[in-house]
Amino acid sequence: MSPHLIVTDLDGTLLGADHALAGVTIDTFRTLAARGHRIVLASGRHYRDILAFRDQLGIEAHIISTNGAYTHAPDDALLDARPLPAALTRALIRLPRADRVRLNLYHGDEWLIDAAAPELLALHAHTGFGYRVADLNALDGEGVGKVLYIGEPEALGVLEGEIRRLAGESLHITYSLENSLEIMATGVNKGTALNALLAQLDIPVERCLAFGDNLNDIEMLELAGEAHVLANAHPALMDAVPDAMRIGSHDQAAVARHLMERFAL
Repeated sequence: MSPHLIVTDLDGTLLGADHALAGVTIDTFRTLAARGHRIVLASGRHYRDILAFRDQLGIEAHIISTNGAYTHAPDDALLDARPLPAALTRALIRLPRADRVRLNLYHGDEWLIDAAAPELLALHAHTGFGYRVADLNALDGEGVGKVLYIGEPEALGVLEGEIRRLAGESLHITYSLENSLEIMATGVNKGTALNALLAQLDIPVERCLAFGDNLNDIEMLELAGEAHVLANAHPALMDAVPDAMRIGSHDQAAVARHLMERFAL
C-alpha cells in the first residue's frame, strides 16, 4: 500500500476530554508509522506543548504548531516559520480589551500572558507547558507566532470586530475554542502549512487523511483528500466542510478507531 499522510488536530480530536492520549490511539499510530505512513500533529498549541504528545506516541512525526505558523520535522528541524509582522503584534497588544479577557502571545519558546490565569493550565496538565506573566506592552513585537485572546465569547466577539476593522486583511483570524480568539499573519493556517509539507514530501492530497473538530481546522480539512469531522465538532464546521465524513467523538478515540478500520489494522 502506498504511504499516506495522516494529519490530526489534538484537542477535541485526537485527545480525549481529559486532554490525554488513549492507549488505543498510541497503539494505532505506532502501527501506522511502522507501516510507513507519515504522521502530522497539527494544533493551535505551541510547538513545545505538542512535543510531549509526540513523545508519548513514540513515533516520528512532523508538527504543525501555532495554527500553521511553524512546521517542524521529526528531528525537530524548523522547516517553516511565519510569525506576525511586528507592527501588527504591537497594535494587537495595545488594543483595548475587557478586563476579563486575557491576552496571550506565543513568542519564541514561550507562552506569555498579561496576568495570571491558573484555570488555563488545566489544558496543559499532561505536558507541563505553562505561561510566564510578562509586561507585554514592553515587547517589540518580533517573533510572535500567534496572539491569543481568551475570555467570554461575547467579549471576544466585540474584540474580533475591532481587530477586523484594524487590520482584517493583514491577519488570519479564527477560533480554536469558543473562548479562544486566535490571530496569525495573513495566509497562516493549518491548510497552507499542510499543503507546503505535502509538496515537500511528494505526497498527493488524495493520499492525505485529515481529522479536526473546530474552526481552525477548516482549511486543513478542505485540502485533504479524506476529511473527517468529529461528532463533538463545532456546529459550524460541518457546514464549512460539507463533504467531510462524520466520525465518532474524541472521547471514544474515534480517530484511532476509524484509522483501524480504514487501514485494516
